[in-house]
Amino acid sequence: MTRTRRATGKAADVGARRTGRPRAAVAGWVRTRLRSAPGAAVALAVLVAVTACLAAALPLAVDRYGDAGLRRAMESAGPSRTTVQLFTSDADTLVPQETREADLRWDAVRGPRAELLSLPGRSLPLDRDQSAYGVRTTDPLPVREPAELAQPSALPPQFHLVAQNDLAGHSRLREGRLPKAPDGAGAATRAVEAAVTAETARELNIAVGSVLRVPGLQRGPLMVRVTGIVDPRAPDEAYWSTSPVLRSPHLMTVPDDPARSVYWVGALLLPPDAAPAILATGLPERYWHLAPDASGLHGHDLPRLTSALASLEAGPLLQQARTAVSPSLEADTALDEVFGEYGALRTAIGSLVAVAAFGTGTVAAVVLLMAGGLAADRRRAELTLLRARGASLAGLAARLLAETAVVAVPAAALGLTAALLLLPGGRTPYAVAAAGAVALLACAALPLRAVAAHRAVRVHAAREDIAAARPSRRRTVAELTLVTVAVGAVVALRTRGTAEDGGTSGDALVSLAPVLVGMIAALLLVRLYPLPLRGLARPAGRLRGVVGPLSLARAARTSGSAVLPLLALLTALTTAAFGGSVLTGVADARDRAAVLAVGADARLEGAPDLPSGLTERIRRAPGVRDVTAVAVALYAQPRDSRLAVPVAAVDPAGYAALSRHTDIGAFDADLLKTPADAGALPALASPEVADRYGTRPFRMGLGDGGFISVRIVEVRERTPAVTGQDFLVVDRSGVPEGSARPTALLVTGDRPDGSALREAAGGTARVHLRAEEHARYSDSPLRSGAERVYAAAVAAGAGYAVLALLLTLLRAAPERAALLARLRTMGLTRAQGRRLLVLESLPQALLAAAGGTVTAWAAIRLLSPGVDLTTIAVSASSSPAGRAVLRTDPVSLLVPALAVLALAVGIAAAQAWWSGRRGSVRELRAGDAR
Repeated sequence: MTRTRRATGKAADVGARRTGRPRAAVAGWVRTRLRSAPGAAVALAVLVAVTACLAAALPLAVDRYGDAGLRRAMESAGPSRTTVQLFTSDADTLVPQETREADLRWDAVRGPRAELLSLPGRSLPLDRDQSAYGVRTTDPLPVREPAELAQPSALPPQFHLVAQNDLAGHSRLREGRLPKAPDGAGAATRAVEAAVTAETARELNIAVGSVLRVPGLQRGPLMVRVTGIVDPRAPDEAYWSTSPVLRSPHLMTVPDDPARSVYWVGALLLPPDAAPAILATGLPERYWHLAPDASGLHGHDLPRLTSALASLEAGPLLQQARTAVSPSLEADTALDEVFGEYGALRTAIGSLVAVAAFGTGTVAAVVLLMAGGLAADRRRAELTLLRARGASLAGLAARLLAETAVVAVPAAALGLTAALLLLPGGRTPYAVAAAGAVALLACAALPLRAVAAHRAVRVHAAREDIAAARPSRRRTVAELTLVTVAVGAVVALRTRGTAEDGGTSGDALVSLAPVLVGMIAALLLVRLYPLPLRGLARPAGRLRGVVGPLSLARAARTSGSAVLPLLALLTALTTAAFGGSVLTGVADARDRAAVLAVGADARLEGAPDLPSGLTERIRRAPGVRDVTAVAVALYAQPRDSRLAVPVAAVDPAGYAALSRHTDIGAFDADLLKTPADAGALPALASPEVADRYGTRPFRMGLGDGGFISVRIVEVRERTPAVTGQDFLVVDRSGVPEGSARPTALLVTGDRPDGSALREAAGGTARVHLRAEEHARYSDSPLRSGAERVYAAAVAAGAGYAVLALLLTLLRAAPERAALLARLRTMGLTRAQGRRLLVLESLPQALLAAAGGTVTAWAAIRLLSPGVDLTTIAVSASSSPAGRAVLRTDPVSLLVPALAVLALAVGIAAAQAWWSGRRGSVRELRAGDAR
């Protein structure tokens, strides 16, 4: 049997089938191939490991910044909005007094707590330690005694009586002792003990031993003796901050009071067993606060969280809670609004990140396919010989698959491990699936390419000439089908993107748009590329030199299957240009929003006005170029209208220069100068104010007793001094002296120093910096994380594009080296050889660069109506700059394309230089062998 195999030269799979040891034959094949080409195996392993690591890292990174963004959203909203508050007042007056007191006993209040905390289960994780419960008054009660209590506007403070669980565990005793409940506390109790926080004691002049007389309901007052002053252990956590009045008193304004009188509202902390005594003051309510555990919330669980919250607010979970507590139990929270805002931001950001992910993923997949194709081309003679000696396609594919899997699978596992170690905490199954897809594609690329190239047994391969080749009908039908599908998807996207709703929908169609446009461009360019080559072939033949015609002929010898490399380059260039435009648009939107929010590079505001001499001190601060003083009357009111209109009194020349510098409502300073006849002051107005009052003169009261007469002469959408939609701007010299004192300083300069400005202000003014406002917009973990992922994806796509270009040039490197060696024997100089390779690579490089630029421009123009950068840049609900749209960035369009052109030319020149340093004998022998 062995003698027969040697005689006939059958392939290894035939011998393995006859000997009955296919596994041993495959193992021998794999060992032989790995030993014969260790460099190729190492290169494939590195490529697969890096690609698997990047693929696995993407979902892990998305999960990490998604979770961090949700936690930041919860933290920014605060426990007062994120805690689910369950409460019941049991305000039925027909309920006997004994029953009410029994319901307020601490055992009755504590009883339902465990069941309420278990209702959401894992769907909405709760923080049991911060989830408080207790009894409180439904409304604050005014307390007039003792007389030393703080009483701004001569109004007595008001207090909530609160009996909340575990006061000792959530506070530190500063003075006195913790309160104790009287025996048998109830509606008839006359006196109780309480504690207050240190901040409440300081603001309201309360000391240990103070006795507060809380008015009773149809009886005498309830005497509350303060026995202790406490400091909250975690004042920002839900226990203290769900009802912030527990830790800090706050000033309230009397409703509908023209004088805007204020009074203090605070809290008196009673011991839990004293809860029934609150009945003496009215009808108290029982409450249970369910505080979400932010550390247990995940962004990808948002639908489940939203569903559980809806059920707890007005669904089956609320019905179960009412069964456990009382039919009158109600729920209240703003957590659904927090989830909604976070979900909208995550969706808008996710769609843009998906654009980079799909583009980079496509380029990486193309590179893996190209690596397999390169290996198949390098081994074409070997595989052709095996097929000629009887190797079956299935056996050949199995051996190539085993050979590749031995390298690719461990490399993918290594890349997955590296991703999990670098980015712990994400969803592991998604990372495993991504790394597995990379391993599968890497394993299948070489066998599929080999099977496609060696379906028929042949000895000599046909010459590849893109200028002379005529694509088959099957290929034409396949390309037309792909183009039709891609064009249909693009048209659908364009139609939807220009719809009235606008916005980024976040589906796969938006994310695939650059890939679809790149596919269309690649197929069209490959078809159009031969036309200029054919047109230039005859004129080039009449040239006297040899380099021009030969380089053109060499360019025409390019492989006819150039769609994959071109698709990789076009997709990478499109993704890079799109990503650069997105990042530039986000930065511009934030910068514009920061300028509109501040009105200058820095802003100093004081109330009611700024001290004299501050302008000169600010002018001497580092980084300050100019200072514009303005006097803003926020509540100025026309005499024939009840609507207040902010009026800014400015120096026309300086304010006009500031408007031009910030590009906010630039105007001609001469328009605002006070007229010589002391008539109505010319005014710059917003469109709303101009529509309301027209061009007739009208009187304005400035709020401090002064009056001016104004006439609107110019309309601008915005102005630096006022951030609202309504404003008037007049010459400060025409305003009464009492109303002309500066209330704000608008500073321009080269990055003014915030510390120096605050030091110069000396606490007399609030300082707002444009740079700090810009940084605040990018402080969100969701936004910053998405930007980092986007930038990393674009960088990875650029790297894979370079690799695709290298693989394309590497495929032709041996033939080029042999050609130069032959031509040198015929008298070709080294300089001519360099020019030959450079000119040969120029048509393909120009095709990729020009095609990539046009494709990127088309993709950006296509997506711009449907992409809203406002949400990712700042916030759709709080953007002072309005909607931020996607625009083409010339740098992002041209730099990647020029880099591809320079790289292609540089590689060709480097190859010519290296070939010139080597001898010709080796290359000639290699060429003869081929």
